[in-house]
Amino acid sequence: MEEGNLKLKTARAIKWNTIDRLSSQLLYAVTGIVLANLLSPEEFGLVGAVLVFQAFASLFIDSGFANALVQKKTPTETDYCTVLYFNIAMSIALYAILWFCAPLIDNLFDAGGRLIPLARVMFLAFVLNATAIVQTNRLTKQMDVKMIAVSNTVGLVASGIVGIWLALAGMGAWAIVWQTIVLDAVKSALLWATSRWLPRERFDLDALRSIFKVGSGIMASSFLNILFQNIYSFIIGAYYNLYKLGYYTQADKWSKMGVTSLSQVVTASFLPILSGCQDDPERFRRMMSKTHKFTAYITFSSMMLLAATATPIFHILFGTKWNEAIPLFQMLVIRGIFVVLTSLYNNHIIALGAARRMVYSETVKDILAVIAIVATIPFGIGWLVGGQVIATFLYFIYAIWLTSDTTGYGIPQMIHDLIPYVVISIAATLPVILLQGIITSPILLLAAQTALFLAIFMGANHLLHSRIQQEVLTYIFRRNKSKIQ
Repeated sequence: MEEGNLKLKTARAIKWNTIDRLSSQLLYAVTGIVLANLLSPEEFGLVGAVLVFQAFASLFIDSGFANALVQKKTPTETDYCTVLYFNIAMSIALYAILWFCAPLIDNLFDAGGRLIPLARVMFLAFVLNATAIVQTNRLTKQMDVKMIAVSNTVGLVASGIVGIWLALAGMGAWAIVWQTIVLDAVKSALLWATSRWLPRERFDLDALRSIFKVGSGIMASSFLNILFQNIYSFIIGAYYNLYKLGYYTQADKWSKMGVTSLSQVVTASFLPILSGCQDDPERFRRMMSKTHKFTAYITFSSMMLLAATATPIFHILFGTKWNEAIPLFQMLVIRGIFVVLTSLYNNHIIALGAARRMVYSETVKDILAVIAIVATIPFGIGWLVGGQVIATFLYFIYAIWLTSDTTGYGIPQMIHDLIPYVVISIAATLPVILLQGIITSPILLLAAQTALFLAIFMGANHLLHSRIQQEVLTYIFRRNKSKIQ
């Protein structure tokens, strides 16, 4: 009975996380398409420069405590309240620091004073986020993510309306800034209004220390991760120019719509259940196998399809305005395959409470990234992004070893889980690319490429009697009550 309830909760969590991601990305895409057609690459570059610093501020506010609370079997009310108060205090302190640093940021990117007011308003977003981290965490821990999906959707609708209205009014980069502020404000307000939880306990240093034991490892790992996620934006904006940063920002944003969505679905859906069976090694490895195959099935197919259809997608959405971003987008999507998989591997490590090992993992990742940057930066932005792909793939190889060593799930078995989906995805991609020389209409090309890819990919999985595909289709079409284990 307990296992059946767990399976049901997992299936519901996957369902609502998927609904959340799909609806969020759809609304985000609609707003992004309109703004991309109204604003210039330089205006996107201005906001991209601010986002580099905002990412680090958000990290210090969270401090890894959110994942630490999910990993902890039975967090108390005091734990939740302590993290909430700490997050809010940290966000206010960091905002004050960054407010005074705004002129320095502007000088760094040679923005002529334009970044100062933009940054000071944009940085309010991480203060708003700090108020909702614990609310989101509690729902995630309970595997009750419905209201997270609802708050994201409502926030995106409201912020999209504001952003488009300001862009049409000629507000330029301010449209993106206020879109971000409205989104975070609405999400936080809805979660507080519907969560039926209010902080009551006092701030407790002992509770903070106990959570910090896991959170510090996650924070250190996340710091290095965010550093090298944003270092490319920093280098492109400071070393090249804001126009180049604008093209990279667009390519990075649209690629992350798929990559981040998959990573978040995997994290939110699988981390709680993996943590719940951390004391049962055999069951844990069984769950690893299932989640690994499921993630590989979804990731390789979706990312390879996106890379193959990038040209008609961009031409349908933007015409030829963002053509320079297309090859960058394709490379970042391919890189995203390894990002999603390593995110899953990190979940396995976190679920066992071995988060400190991720610090060493991130160190290896960052060394590879530095080597790639040094080797490619003189040759232009295309080589710089290509270096990301190679460095991420090499890190993925290391992550397989580290995960196997931590969990006891063998390397040969991990590779065996992946090979069918790698081979089938490549086999489906090659004929899809050839269609670009035959069909000239972007809409017809996209439709033909998508249909051909899905026919080959799903047909091959059917012929190979893929259990994962059978379970995915069973759940989607509700043929019976079987759920993904």
